[in-house]
Amino acid sequence: MKLLTGLIFCSLVLGAQGLLSILDLAGQGAWDMWSTCSDMREANYTNSDKYFYARGNYDAAQRGPGGEWAARVISDARESIQRATGHGAEDSLADQAAYEWGRSGKDPNHFRPAGLPDKY
Repeated sequence: MKLLTGLIFCSLVLGAQGLLSILDLAGQGAWDMWSTCSDMREANYTNSDKYFYARGNYDAAQRGPGGEWAARVISDARESIQRATGHGAEDSLADQAAYEWGRSGKDPNHFRPAGLPDKY
């Protein structure tokens, strides 16, 4: 009985550590998304939004499952807000393609506009 209780306790502790690790990675992924959003605003560069969306999702997804989850939730929330405010469906589809491109681990520079400063 003590062995069974010990195994259950260890499973719970290890499970909690795994959950805390994923939550930590999700927080780091959310920070990556925020940082990239800040860079996009600072750059204020025409036609660069898809690049920054792909880069933010890429950076967050590199954190692992928690970061990828955060990137998906934040990106989906952004699109929901845009739909609610009446932005075009074509732009939303292009945004979603950039999100998925970044989350899948593909190079975000695919969306990089010519002339965007190297800082970004």
